[in-house]
Amino acid sequence: MNKTILRGLWVFNASVAMLLLSTALHAQVKSVRMIVGFVPGGPIDFVARVLSEQLTKEMGVPVIVENKAGSNAGIAAEYVSRAAPDGNTLFLTSTGAVAISQSLYDKLNYDPVKDLTPVSLVVNTAEVLVVSVNNPANSIAEFLEQIKQRKDGGALGSSGIGSVPHLAMELFTDATKANLNHIPYKGVSPAITDVIAGHVDGLFIDVPVALGFIKSGKLKALAIAAPQRHPMLPETKTLSEMGLNGVDSNNWYAVYAPKATPMVEVERVGLHIKHALESDALKTKLLNSGLEPAPSSSAGLAALQKQDTDKWARIIRLKNIKGE
Repeated sequence: MNKTILRGLWVFNASVAMLLLSTALHAQVKSVRMIVGFVPGGPIDFVARVLSEQLTKEMGVPVIVENKAGSNAGIAAEYVSRAAPDGNTLFLTSTGAVAISQSLYDKLNYDPVKDLTPVSLVVNTAEVLVVSVNNPANSIAEFLEQIKQRKDGGALGSSGIGSVPHLAMELFTDATKANLNHIPYKGVSPAITDVIAGHVDGLFIDVPVALGFIKSGKLKALAIAAPQRHPMLPETKTLSEMGLNGVDSNNWYAVYAPKATPMVEVERVGLHIKHALESDALKTKLLNSGLEPAPSSSAGLAALQKQDTDKWARIIRLKNIKGE
């Protein structure tokens, strides 16, 4: 038997052995922990709860959500980076901790690329530009003309410096050259309150957060910052449909594992996530909340992370944005 065939058989047998070992090990696992970097009650915590519920059925062991809030999910990211690489500790995070923070802060206690392994994308959550229902503008062109007529320009709020809504606003002002000042808030709730009251002209906001306010008539959606219209806001055009390109802003949520986690474990967990997201019950819960299920391979998530890291690094450098 030639050396090439022998080498191929060795690789195949080694892969099978790793898979069998992984299966045997997980027959003894009592639970899996899903670490979330934010307090209970927000959109990412909601995703963690409904995903963990379905994963518990898929994996045959309890998947338990643990909230470790702080430092824009940096505390949770550092914790997971130091966890045992056995597939039993997972990190559900939004874009910030893995594609923004490294450009926003001078120093992190973890490296998003070196210390974490991409497992699977979970959901996409587009940004929508909203204004008060009392604002007469019904399109981006009307909104920009309104700002242009003012001597001092206008203002857009955000949920905080370096957040995806803030960076979406910076992409928007860079593309339009509109005279818009950034008003950062400590969280999205006070920003929404001031937009409704007319104290600021508008803000970019995650669709799941905005949806209830739009449906109840408190906020008006002007445009979606995504390649396609949102299924829960089908009448709202995208910015590209209105002639404005380059402002797509996806605050996706994804699952990561500690860096040294064997690929057989990564693929096993990724397959469970894919099956969970394909279940009708979970899909309905996510879509009704404005979240679009989007499972991916580990390589697909890594490519998305690299793409968005480069995109956000460019705008952070251009606007000289510094994290607080």
